Amino acid sequence: MKVPTGCMFTHIIRGDGKKITYQNAGVDCGFVGALNAGFCNWRIDFTYADTNNKTYKTSRGKTHTECEIHPMRDNAPQTLPRYGKACAHLNINGVRRVSQCHHITK
Repeated sequence: MKVPTGCMFTHIIRGDGKKITYQNAGVDCGFVGALNAGFCNWRIDFTYADTNNKTYKTSRGKTHTECEIHPMRDNAPQTLPRYGKACAHLNINGVRRVSQCHHITK
């Protein structure tokens, strides 16, 4: 499955250092992209890796069988145990289609 023209996967993190106060990921579509049938059987996962790129935590999202034009997921505020990176992944029909990561540094 290709991401429709006019759509982009976004990942937003707010906080300071290892403390995440807000985290959200989703697909934003505009113009022609908003006219597509949507994303079906989708799930958004959040993963956290250390500075050696070793994943130490995964927050698996719920699989949504309905089709949505703008799939989106928030994650709970948290304090990470170590620096590294936080990533969001969009899965369609159980297959990872796109990811976006943020480095979490001092």
